[in-house]
Amino acid sequence: MARPGASVTPAGAPKQIMHRAARIEDAFHRWRERRGRRRGLTTTIIPYAGYGAPGWARVLCRVVLTRGGDAPKQRAAKVRGWRSFFSIPVDDVEVTISIGSVERRVRPERGGIVDVRIPVDLRTGWRKVRLRTDDTEPVTTKVFIVDPDAPFGIVSDVDDTVMVTALPRPFLAAWNTFVLDEHARTPVAGMAVLYERLTRANPGAPVIYLSTGAWNVAPTLTRFMARNLYPRGALLLTDWGPTHDRWFRSGQDHKRSSLERLAQEFPGMKWLLIGDDGQHDESIYGDFAAAHPDKVAGVAIRQLSPGEAVLAGGRSKAEHEAGSAVPWFYSPDGAGLSKQLVAAGLLTL
Repeated sequence: MARPGASVTPAGAPKQIMHRAARIEDAFHRWRERRGRRRGLTTTIIPYAGYGAPGWARVLCRVVLTRGGDAPKQRAAKVRGWRSFFSIPVDDVEVTISIGSVERRVRPERGGIVDVRIPVDLRTGWRKVRLRTDDTEPVTTKVFIVDPDAPFGIVSDVDDTVMVTALPRPFLAAWNTFVLDEHARTPVAGMAVLYERLTRANPGAPVIYLSTGAWNVAPTLTRFMARNLYPRGALLLTDWGPTHDRWFRSGQDHKRSSLERLAQEFPGMKWLLIGDDGQHDESIYGDFAAAHPDKVAGVAIRQLSPGEAVLAGGRSKAEHEAGSAVPWFYSPDGAGLSKQLVAAGLLTL
């Protein structure tokens, strides 16, 4: 079965017509790639953490052109800040994925993204994945194989939930892409401690960081979370620019479709959904909880300060809490949410 978003045309089906903006973007990237290779840029794989279950694994990475001269891991680490925005995506090479005893060759999608589900039997826990192309040295990443008996998982927003953004939403994407450095961001008070307590109280619980941010900044976000002691987890971002049918991708659609996919992939899992009240998290989580009340353990919302709320464009309305079949929790920091989760029996200290 083809994964969601894969560009597969069934036999006899009409070929998908690309949006004009997408065709222009693809032609521009092909020109940049040819020019970059003439300048001596080399193919680099930027690996991302993935997840899976016994029988399959979701492997994620991005293929771009970077300057040679360094080891692949060092080159990938340098693709950050404004450089990450201008990195040249590559989608005309094959990536060899080696995981367990399985080896699979796949071609990146638009934007150089590889997002593929590999049939493979692995033990639960973090497992190594090896990635390479015909003209690159291998790099490694890991996937977290979820125990099928694990009853609890965590889905967390990033901006204003795990790190303080404090910027107007129209400027948020530009700041994250052009300026973001893990040393320049501030973690939300108490959230790393809360996540550590949740994972300690629920051994084997998967942690999914679900954000509307671009894949360009994934390495920086990963370093930020590691530096501030957030538990390791898969990072599900999106790709900027046109899609096959519209000028820009919808961050809300990305979050909604990702939650639906997790519900299908882990039918026995109950998720604690963590976000903020700056814009759309309450609405997205509320709709998902209404559609799948048996798959939601609770919704924890970090309340923005008055100043943060003004910059974020105001607070979202919390009408989804009224009459909800799942518990909702509100606090401006991780300590307050932790106390409420303990009182509700969702966290033991």
